[in-house]
Amino acid sequence: MQVELAQLNYMLPRLTGKGIEMSQLGGGIGTRGPGETQLETDKRKIARRVRHVKEQIEEVRRIRAQQRQRRESVPVPTVALVGYTNAGKSTLFNALTQAGVLESPRMFATLDPTLRSITLPSKRKVLLSDTVGFIRSLPHTLVSAFRATLEEVQRASLVLHISDASSLTTAEQDAQVEVVLRELEADKKPRLHVHNKLDLVPTAERSHRVNDVTTVYVSSIKQTGLPELLARIDAMLDQDPIQRVKVRVPQSEGRVLAQLEAKSRISERSYKDGAVDLELDAPESLVRRVEKWVVKTSKSRRSG
Repeated sequence: MQVELAQLNYMLPRLTGKGIEMSQLGGGIGTRGPGETQLETDKRKIARRVRHVKEQIEEVRRIRAQQRQRRESVPVPTVALVGYTNAGKSTLFNALTQAGVLESPRMFATLDPTLRSITLPSKRKVLLSDTVGFIRSLPHTLVSAFRATLEEVQRASLVLHISDASSLTTAEQDAQVEVVLRELEADKKPRLHVHNKLDLVPTAERSHRVNDVTTVYVSSIKQTGLPELLARIDAMLDQDPIQRVKVRVPQSEGRVLAQLEAKSRISERSYKDGAVDLELDAPESLVRRVEKWVVKTSKSRRSG
């Protein structure tokens, strides 16, 4: 629907030239050329179809808004992948999630946002969202047409800006991504710059490509740099922050112990008087659920 709307908006103003050309066939003062009549008919049909497609897209947006509300009622943040077309977003998405999303150098190979859950090193879960690739001088009408898809970027807790590290025009492509993010009013969101396709960078140049606070270098195909990327995502997310706590749980509370094992990082464990003493890093939401067994809590901190 988004592609069709973009095509219709592109076609509508371009029907005029053909209509003027055809209207000359009618000739005569005060007459209406047959081409002009056809032009008006075509315009009316396209305008009607545009209205219909817009209504359908609004319905999709309404349903997706409801889905987002349900997701947001649970503390699971969304991380959105954005970038220039063919930067390798879908390949990276697949490498992190094993989702099997179509990987293609074709423009707009990804049209719908695909969301998959992944587990970070802290054992927090996040939703990863793949999005449509941006292009140079993306027309305003196209941004509007794809707004239903790009809304995932607007609502994301963290934006991963994916660049092609091997491209000679990376700087120019990054600038175009910035333009579209501003258009979406998403340019102020927390962001991590991920330089993909490191395997295509000449070996002599790779030593100069070093990770820093806002930048990570990876190869989705070779699956190198992904642990560092996940750790950086973990460190940048503020939702459901990680707390260092000590708990004493009776050994009879098997369900609680299993939950702590699955959803926290345990650094120390000891057994005494029928109880298990644990020191662990756990999301705040989990700490609240086991509050009755907490012995000591440290200040909230970012994981890393």
